[in-house]
Amino acid sequence: MVSLPVTPSIVKPTLQTPFYIDFDWWGKSERNWKVILISYLSPEHQQALAEMGELESFDVIDPKTAEVRQVDALQYLLMTHYAKRPEFLTESSSLVEEIFRLLLANGNTPMSPLEMAEKINRPPQLILQILSGRQFYRGVRPYVRH
Repeated sequence: MVSLPVTPSIVKPTLQTPFYIDFDWWGKSERNWKVILISYLSPEHQQALAEMGELESFDVIDPKTAEVRQVDALQYLLMTHYAKRPEFLTESSSLVEEIFRLLLANGNTPMSPLEMAEKINRPPQLILQILSGRQFYRGVRPYVRH
C-alpha cells in the first residue's frame, strides 16, 4: 500500500486549525501581493518605497516557536508599524480583509478561527466557513508543519 503525503487541500480544517498568509501562493498564482500591501501605506511611505527600488529582507523570529523566517521590508513595515494602529483592523471591511489584516497585525503567526474570532468579534464558525472553502482568499490557508 502506498502512503500519500497529507497536503492542505486534503486536510479538513476545524475551529482549532491554524491559518496563515502563504506569500508563496501569491507568486504561484501570479498575483502581486505587494500591490495590495503597498495600498495599506500612507502616500508618503508609498513614495519613499517607490524611490528605494529593491527591498531587503529581515529575519523575524516567531515568539511562540522560535522559528526564524524571512520577511521582506514591506511586510515588516506593515507588521511592526501600520498593523499596530487601531484603524488598521476595522469592522467596516469584508471578513476576508479583516482576517488578512489580522494575520498581518499578528506578524503572520498562524491563528485558529477561534483565536481570530476573539480579535475581530466575528463568529468562529463563519471564519472557518470562509477559510475552509476550495479557494484561498488572499493566500490565507491552513498552516501545516513540514
